[in-house]
Amino acid sequence: MPDVEKSPDRIARMFDAIAGRYDFLNHLLSAGFDRRWRKRAIRSLALTGRECVLDLCTGTADLAIAAVRARPRAAQVIGIDFAAAMLGVARGKLRQRRFSDEVLLVRGDATRIPLADGSIDAITIAFGIRNVENVAAACAEMCRVLKPNGRLAILEFAMPTMRGVRSVYRWYFHRVLPWIGRKVSHDAGAYSYLPTSVGAFETPDEFVKILGQNGFMAITSVPLTAGIVFLYTGRRS
Repeated sequence: MPDVEKSPDRIARMFDAIAGRYDFLNHLLSAGFDRRWRKRAIRSLALTGRECVLDLCTGTADLAIAAVRARPRAAQVIGIDFAAAMLGVARGKLRQRRFSDEVLLVRGDATRIPLADGSIDAITIAFGIRNVENVAAACAEMCRVLKPNGRLAILEFAMPTMRGVRSVYRWYFHRVLPWIGRKVSHDAGAYSYLPTSVGAFETPDEFVKILGQNGFMAITSVPLTAGIVFLYTGRRS
């Protein structure tokens, strides 16, 4: 069983190793549902066209791109990630889609966000919070950089609780997904790490509690696609 050691250097190296195949595998392994999840997260922010949005753990910037494609859209997105190769893929996508002016990419750490206090209208994260070594510290940092009443939307995997769904999902998640991931990405560790990290991450109730302890209010946790993903929303108090 692979470990869940989540030092920033280790996680950055792992994602850098699969950066070139990351988007393809996301769409393949989620059967395309990942696009729907991201659109749902952006809708939850109720953007007006004036907001500056921080996409933390931005990876290859799919959620950042969804924010500037939305109607209404974000006025500006800042994408932060510590994996250099993932940001390289993201920059190529932004150039290709002509979004380089709307999305600024910065290499940085979720527990030490390089932004001023109260400078951001909304924050998004897609499937990145479980990879952060100190989740509470990241939540506190998100609260720090948000403006009062600023909005939050986080997508993260979870283990479904419905008995039939849970058993099928566990089989797919622990057997099929790592095998496909290894074959396509040629990386032995990354797609074995994925199911292990999901199993080790806080339950939805526990994560909601962490958000509340670090300055967020009006927190909701909404299961999507039979509970394999949760959308967490909240506001800075």
